[in-house]
Amino acid sequence: MPKADRDTRRHRSRRAGSGRMKRDGAGTPGNFLRFGTAEHPRERLARILETPHLARLVPQLPPASLHHVIQNCGLEDCGELVALATPEQLSAVFDLDLWRSAQPGMEEQFDATRFAVWLEVLAESSAAFAAQRLAEMDAAMVIAALARYLAVFDPAVVDNPDMVVPTVLKNGVSLEVGGYLLAAKREECWDTITEVLVALENEHRDYFHRVMHGCRRLSNSKPELDGFHDLMDDSEQTLFDLAADRERRQEQLGYVAAEQARAFLQLSRQTDLERENTIRANPIATAYMRVADEPEEQAQEADARSESGGPPPDHSRDAVPDAPPPDVAAFIDLLRDTGVLPDRPRALLGAAHEQAASPRLAHIQRQMEFVRDHDSDAYALRTRELTFLANVLVAGCSLRDRPFTTREAFDAAVAVCNLGLENWAAALPERFLTDHDLASVFQVGWAVLYKDVCVYVTERLLGTLAALQCSDREIQLELLKLRRELTRHLETGAPWRARDALDVIATLDLPAWAALLGLIAECPVMLANVSPSGRSRPHSIDPAVFEFISENSHIRAVRTFVQALPDALSN
Repeated sequence: MPKADRDTRRHRSRRAGSGRMKRDGAGTPGNFLRFGTAEHPRERLARILETPHLARLVPQLPPASLHHVIQNCGLEDCGELVALATPEQLSAVFDLDLWRSAQPGMEEQFDATRFAVWLEVLAESSAAFAAQRLAEMDAAMVIAALARYLAVFDPAVVDNPDMVVPTVLKNGVSLEVGGYLLAAKREECWDTITEVLVALENEHRDYFHRVMHGCRRLSNSKPELDGFHDLMDDSEQTLFDLAADRERRQEQLGYVAAEQARAFLQLSRQTDLERENTIRANPIATAYMRVADEPEEQAQEADARSESGGPPPDHSRDAVPDAPPPDVAAFIDLLRDTGVLPDRPRALLGAAHEQAASPRLAHIQRQMEFVRDHDSDAYALRTRELTFLANVLVAGCSLRDRPFTTREAFDAAVAVCNLGLENWAAALPERFLTDHDLASVFQVGWAVLYKDVCVYVTERLLGTLAALQCSDREIQLELLKLRRELTRHLETGAPWRARDALDVIATLDLPAWAALLGLIAECPVMLANVSPSGRSRPHSIDPAVFEFISENSHIRAVRTFVQALPDALSN
């Protein structure tokens, strides 16, 4: 039985030379230094603000691009850009920025605190400007956000001696505005909120009363507790309705809801690899493609009505936007150059000499090339399916305990599809993808990735840990805890949830620990020390550099790595 009989301090010092990995000054094994120097966000923003004709360019930016700028440069520093944005842009950006999830891939919740930051930024121009922008927003969203910061009552609540004064009025700051009594639930941002509401009452009275009525209803909402029902109160119902409306808007733009994405990925992990030819169309993918096809169907309907002499319907909101003007395109290129916009995803079909030089992804490239050359409609459909798969990974999955970037999601979707094609049970004809959807192919690849990488590595690691003994009692206890956590989460089908307990492996072998974090994951990836046979083990590893598993040779490399794991952890 292999033993890890060594002094802990001496072991850590000696093992550091066997495979070096850069770590931050705190020494936390999960926080690695990224290589290269990045431009400071304020330097990026300064370059953007120096762009000529900025006031004309910003309103033409896609909302997603504006959101990327805000994310990378910081909302508090982007007041000048926000002031130039149109109401339509801000509404779309709010759908992206005001909703947060506790973990990557989890359901997003409305963030009222972030709304308060937005209000502060808008009010930097003036309270009247902030009020103008609020008046152009969905009142339900404004009500839901303000209700977290203030309670609204009729002044009669205080003036009538027969009524019980609410606690928030007794103990907090209050102010009367426009015939309503406002009481602070949270005092941060109170001055800004009241100044904006005063401006709203002065200049947008109808909207002001609508918001105040909504906040007053939520302030007075307290359901009777009778024990016979489990209904949402008015505040919870408001947030639910707000989320449902936002989800419908996002679906029209091609986004996938987090719960739908997680369901699709979970169903894909359960794919029977012996019966690929009987895979039915996934209902989530089918619904997504139906929504994606609606603009095209509406355009065909308009053409038919026009030919019959009837007036064409107004589908201007669904029209495909024209290519941006040259100056806007140049501005977007500048944003990419500064690093605030992500790079475009790589083309799936590259130049012929590039494909010849790199056999990786050969299956998907060969199949897509045939579809492109022989069936343009099928090729367009496969491309939309690939977009759906990338959106699923962004919405419902994590990558090394963080969200996917757009480019990473696209690359991962292509890699999984290539793995699915290579593992399809029957021999594939050249025209396979003209008749089969990529969602089904992805499901096969995702099941292979889960069963032959994530589950396989977890089971082999459990076997290694069962035979591993360490004289250091603290380390041994952590190893036992790791075994329990891995076993528990493996039974529920999510071994990556034992991620934190894997830290003890870093004490035994730092490169092995980093590689295991990549393999026991929702989306397994390979670091440099998990390499195909014939490559020597690298002396140093950059954890930010990894490769998506896209072919069976990668899986064989994973097995080779795991087979060497007992020696790595016991020496």
